[in-house]
Amino acid sequence: MTTRRVPVVVLAGFLGSGKTTTLNHLLRRSRGTRIGAVVNDFGSIGIDAMTVAGQVDSMVALGDGCLCCAVDTSDLDEVLDKLARPSAEMDVIVVEASGLAEPETMIRMILAASSEHIVYGGLIEVVDAAEFEHTRERHPELERHVRAADLVVLNKADRVDDAARRALEQELERLSPGTPLVHASYGRIEPSLLFDPASRERPPVEQLSFDALLEESGEDEQDHTGHMHAAYESVEFTSDRALHPRRFLEFLDSRPKGLYRIKGFVDFGAADPANRYTVHAVGGFLRFTPSRWPRDEERLTQLVLIGSGIDGEAVRKELADCVEDGPGETDPQSLWGVLRYVDDGSGDDGSGDASDAEPDQPYEHTLD
Repeated sequence: MTTRRVPVVVLAGFLGSGKTTTLNHLLRRSRGTRIGAVVNDFGSIGIDAMTVAGQVDSMVALGDGCLCCAVDTSDLDEVLDKLARPSAEMDVIVVEASGLAEPETMIRMILAASSEHIVYGGLIEVVDAAEFEHTRERHPELERHVRAADLVVLNKADRVDDAARRALEQELERLSPGTPLVHASYGRIEPSLLFDPASRERPPVEQLSFDALLEESGEDEQDHTGHMHAAYESVEFTSDRALHPRRFLEFLDSRPKGLYRIKGFVDFGAADPANRYTVHAVGGFLRFTPSRWPRDEERLTQLVLIGSGIDGEAVRKELADCVEDGPGETDPQSLWGVLRYVDDGSGDDGSGDASDAEPDQPYEHTLD
């Protein structure tokens, strides 16, 4: 049986960039998704549940089953294990790095964590559009952080004019070519860009959570004159024929600029007939997780792609071009590129070929 592993997303940004506001937004808009939030200081989290709970413990319950805990980095391993244990039923864990923390260090700590229940889920770097140059002067390492990011959130985009915003976009593209960039105001980003909504069904009668109260009272931080999800497009692709691994990786490498998220299942046919591959991409971050095909389930490739300003028909055509030309076209060697992005903790239900194919090939988690 495949062990369910909870993705751990690192949310980073220098002081004042708005990363805590972004985290608050995600918690308020969780809508049933159970988020484990790991922060440095409870005082920065403006959720009403904090006051109610009295902050008497290092772990505080939030609305919709979310949990928030304040930790010192030395406690991170233990806290991640507690949040990701199956009984907690977390869907995602978001680690908010302190304003002066090195995101690369946080990533290494997560990758080295002893818990078998977690998997690294990508680095989100929040950048202050209005104070970018001043921040870079004070913290030249900002450039390195941007280069390491899988997704850049250009926050406070409403505080600069069009010309300044375009210049900043060009500079961020120069610093980190190809890294997807999302504009935001007040940290309001669409949660589905980072993680899936909960699949579990809510009970018919439930305790009213804080985010539900905010929604009903009209105090939610977003007005409803323009729903955020309207700014993003969802493209679906299904194929009953296998995809060629190399061609699919070429598609991922040259994906459209506004394509932020890819998720779903991929059939690689004869390259690995025993397994289907779950694909998860946030910005430049990419992970494949192999697992046995469920008994009696039709072998399909099913993908959902989320982005802004993308040509849905063109994306579907590019994916259709990834379909193998005929049965048996692929072979195990064609899968080697995919195996570079397979999580090395996938266990016995993995493809079984990773160690034989390229024993010295390091696992990589970011597209070039």
